[in-house]
Amino acid sequence: MRTQAEVSRPVLRRIRTFVDTAVVASPARFATVIFTSLVLVLTAVLALPIATVERSATPLADALFTAVSTICVTGLSVVDMATHWSTFGTVAILIGLQVGGIGVLTLASMLGLIVSRRLGLRAKLMAASDTNLQRIHAGPVSESQTVKLGDIGGLLSTVAISVLAIELAVTVLITPRLMLAGFDPWAATWQGFYYASSAFTNTGFMPNPEGLEPFETDPWMLGSISIAVILGSLGFPVIFALARLSRGEGRLSVHVKLTLVTTTILFVLGAIAIYALEWANPATIGAQDPAARPMTAGFLSIMTRSGGFSNVNINEMHGSTLLIMDMLMFVGGGSASTAGGIKVTTLAVLFLAALAEARGDENMQAFNRRLPSDVLRLSVSVVLWGATIVAVATIALLVVTDEPMDRVLFDVISAFATCGLSTGVTAEVPDAGKYILAATMWAGRVGTVTLAAALAASQRRQLYTLPEERPIVG
Repeated sequence: MRTQAEVSRPVLRRIRTFVDTAVVASPARFATVIFTSLVLVLTAVLALPIATVERSATPLADALFTAVSTICVTGLSVVDMATHWSTFGTVAILIGLQVGGIGVLTLASMLGLIVSRRLGLRAKLMAASDTNLQRIHAGPVSESQTVKLGDIGGLLSTVAISVLAIELAVTVLITPRLMLAGFDPWAATWQGFYYASSAFTNTGFMPNPEGLEPFETDPWMLGSISIAVILGSLGFPVIFALARLSRGEGRLSVHVKLTLVTTTILFVLGAIAIYALEWANPATIGAQDPAARPMTAGFLSIMTRSGGFSNVNINEMHGSTLLIMDMLMFVGGGSASTAGGIKVTTLAVLFLAALAEARGDENMQAFNRRLPSDVLRLSVSVVLWGATIVAVATIALLVVTDEPMDRVLFDVISAFATCGLSTGVTAEVPDAGKYILAATMWAGRVGTVTLAAALAASQRRQLYTLPEERPIVG
């Protein structure tokens, strides 16, 4: 008679074979299926009566929206996150934040590692795709631009260690401040970890009903949250490269330099624009002490990159400020990060292409390196797909609501860029609007590049060249 272990071996072997086959067929499609499955699982968990304080089942639209917002690390909500969910539901949400923050393809690699108990070439290719999405497309790829295949094991270790270390460090920073605000040690520690997890994953959920209102101008609290958001939005390849550089190993690649430079420029320009447009608005920054206004402007500039926290009423901002924040949210953070949007490197490549065209240069250049043309094509595709998703979702939401255009557009871009800031539209939309925003969050988090690759059945090879003809452009 065979033992239980002997019976289970063929089953595990078939599972590994199925996983390997699915990965080879399309790593992006396989990872997308896993990501969507996690959303459905969390939806089922949050719909249970035990997940709410009142021990009543949450409506499907609300449970699904919260699950998508959690796994997508967006931060938009249609229920009060601090009072609606029980301890069970809150723990499920915190686990969802961690899972979503890891990344679609990196998550799939880790699951494949658990199944196969080893990190083989296929798993490395999947993890590598999360750090350089060009690997899931045809054409040559410069491995020097990001983490190499041989470093993927180290990257996954860096992901796990950085998530744990950064969130614990931020928890240590926030907890004493919450205790000084009157919370008991257990509540302060719990809420401190919640804030740290929500900040590093760029989600924006808050565990207390009053949110950041008690800390509206508190530099310690706002600074701690900002540090976590920035680290999460840079991307794990950047953290990996900086960690190696601190040990005297390697050098900063073009990807890392572009991410750091573009992030800094957008932060400075965003803070200046928000400060200039809102400094006299008595409903927002204008109501604060003059010394606190620059800090608030800088904080909001960081949060528009995907953080989702706010210490002012977004709905009271001027339309011009909302438009500036729309642009910042659409760009988002770094590639392979917990942030969303089209990514800062995408914007940088488009700018470099325009600069090369203005100068009459044949090739794009950055930091004494030539950027291949396929990077530009990929960047244009990402922007067009992102703009299309935002446009379709905005039109659909305008149909089912009576809200003004600027408020709807703001919340749609926030959903697509997995930012989490809201003018209040999200909390007021009907069920149809919740499904529209949930689909927008899903498309934004899965990523336009990953989504396009998952829909592509196979690589197309063209064995001939058509005659060339130039249309009139501009």
